[in-house]
Amino acid sequence: MSTPRKVGMVSLGCPKALVDSERILTQLRTDGYEISPDYDGADVVIVNTCGFIDSARAESLDAIGEAIDANGRVIVTGCMGVDEALIREMHPRVLAVTGPAQYERVLDEIHRHAPPPEEHDPFTDLVPPQGIKLTPRHYAYIKISEGCNNKCTFCIIPDLRGRLVSRPIGEVMREAEGLAAAGVRELLVISQDTSAYGVDLKYRLDFWGGQPLRTRMLDLCEALGSLGIWIRLHYVYPYPHVDEVIPLMAEGKILPYLDIPFQHGSPAVLKRMKRPAATEKSLERINRWRAVCPDIAIRSTFIVGYPGETDAEFEELLDFLKEARLDRVGCFQYSPVKGAAANDLPDHVPEDVKQDRWERFMAVQQSISAEKLQAKVG
Repeated sequence: MSTPRKVGMVSLGCPKALVDSERILTQLRTDGYEISPDYDGADVVIVNTCGFIDSARAESLDAIGEAIDANGRVIVTGCMGVDEALIREMHPRVLAVTGPAQYERVLDEIHRHAPPPEEHDPFTDLVPPQGIKLTPRHYAYIKISEGCNNKCTFCIIPDLRGRLVSRPIGEVMREAEGLAAAGVRELLVISQDTSAYGVDLKYRLDFWGGQPLRTRMLDLCEALGSLGIWIRLHYVYPYPHVDEVIPLMAEGKILPYLDIPFQHGSPAVLKRMKRPAATEKSLERINRWRAVCPDIAIRSTFIVGYPGETDAEFEELLDFLKEARLDRVGCFQYSPVKGAAANDLPDHVPEDVKQDRWERFMAVQQSISAEKLQAKVG
């Protein structure tokens, strides 16, 4: 009997990329490959890259170089794969380069450079029903769509991953049901824009277990809430219909948690960012959500030092932060992204000013977080 081929995987970037890696590894196991935990035991190594910001691109290039030095047989995929010329310029020894969500091409390249065993029997080389997961057994990510229709000036995701493509709700629910049956106790719902789920399908009717469901956010949340496990929503844009989901949180059907990337608190900056649903009513809506579901936890991310950000606009951001009193907050200093429209905006903020504003922002949020956590004691 032939020795099974072994494949190594380095997965970088966001949870959405992690799901892509899980899908690739699941198919490889189905094809008879084994997964190598280190470079030495691998016949070929896949590096799933991130290409969103410059620091992520640098990390991806370093990871490719490390894999080449340690193994020598490397296939590159993921978001940075769209820049094949740069990858090959920096690392001419890579075997192949594919872009994001190009699962079939990745598998074809692996089959070409490390052919699967001829004696492989898919009926004996079993794969768990839930597939190969790179998360601990108690939780898993479930990706409900690919791509994004938004045109945020600091972002190139639509260029990397294309426009919004939602998965039919029946397909999503069958996967979720399988994960729950396999012992997953928490599902983290991810996409580029969870609130836009189903827009591209015009909220098409689908079926799950004989039950008719519309491919839209509310129906999905209601169906997921029936599985009896924790459901946590990520990457939720504050469109008006998000309000419909809050009662489900109050009723305990899904976790009282929203991950909403507000990005800024100044209407002028949000306009320059071309953020969807960027209205001055965000604070009012946060207060309404808390009135319906007092236990709701809201997490968000923000950018300081965006091109043209004035002292007054930064103060508006701090005022927003103080009034919103969010539970968890991340903050990034603006970093140019190759190909982003924001690069052409005037009045880029000096690095020392970005650092100062970041420190002031974090100090304000640290004080808020400390107060909110202290209130939970006892």
